[in-house]
Amino acid sequence: MVDLGLAAKVRPCVVVSVPLEDTDRSLVTVVPHTTALRQSRFEVTAASPRFLKSGAFDVQGIVTVPTVRLMNRLGALSGDQIRVLEKAICLWLGINIAA
Repeated sequence: MVDLGLAAKVRPCVVVSVPLEDTDRSLVTVVPHTTALRQSRFEVTAASPRFLKSGAFDVQGIVTVPTVRLMNRLGALSGDQIRVLEKAICLWLGINIAA
């Protein structure tokens, strides 16, 4: 769970940042989970884990927040779920990845 600020509220997110080192800023990049689906190509429904309501990760909502906004860990995604999410992030950012 991440506090995304007043308008975006507290919601489940997946952290997509690398682990921080001592000299790094205390920031993480997250992709929020939503239950209000729009059938966008940037919504990743990769078999919702049992600890989340039915919905999708919205890669258009990718945001970087201070680590103090991280509230609690709900669980972890599988490797397959992360790979689907990575592909959608690259699509959104226009990063060409080899198949």
